[in-house]
Amino acid sequence: MLNTDSVNRCRLILALPLINDAASLLKQALDAGDVACVIIVAHEMGAHEMGVNETGEREFLEHCKTLIAITRQYDVAAIVAGDTRIAGRAEADGYLIENGLDALKDAVARFSPQKIVGYGGVRERHVALEAGELNPDFMFFGALDKDIRSEPHKKNLKLANWWAQLIEIPCAVMGGNSLESAIDVAMSGAEFVILSKAVFHHEGGTGEAVIKANKYLDEFGPKFDEE
Repeated sequence: MLNTDSVNRCRLILALPLINDAASLLKQALDAGDVACVIIVAHEMGAHEMGVNETGEREFLEHCKTLIAITRQYDVAAIVAGDTRIAGRAEADGYLIENGLDALKDAVARFSPQKIVGYGGVRERHVALEAGELNPDFMFFGALDKDIRSEPHKKNLKLANWWAQLIEIPCAVMGGNSLESAIDVAMSGAEFVILSKAVFHHEGGTGEAVIKANKYLDEFGPKFDEE
């Protein structure tokens, strides 16, 4: 469900937080070009995670259901970050786990291979290798709300470059808040670049942002069969 087969180079993943007109912006983005996956995030742009209470959970659940219905129209996978219970109730295609190896182990045992299980929050190589032994579907280097600079974090690029050379499990890297940051991620060897602010804050609209991001990946992203 999450692969690079269709284009054979680094692909775009969108991280969609709680923003106004999220459904409309997502439709515009998916209409515009190749998107491998959408990660639904339970926080505002640059804000902390929303408080967990009955009202908040109910609202986020309905938010997820609305967005997942859209992704299915485009045959694009939808992953919920951080809450496997709501992801299950919303019938998401998968989960992004960021709260420890025990949580990853449990998620893989319960949901794989029927659901996509990604793992993030890794900052050290030895932790990444431990996570890899649990066989997630992809590894994520970065943080979904840390695209505060135009460029990706250099440490995440180094981790991705090291990982891509050694491990078959694909990896995704958080880009910066500029569309050009997708080039840096692609050059690292990562299979996926995750963009959030670069797309959903783009002055020309999300559709134009997806077109430009894919153009950068087509022009500058190395082809995996040529490595």
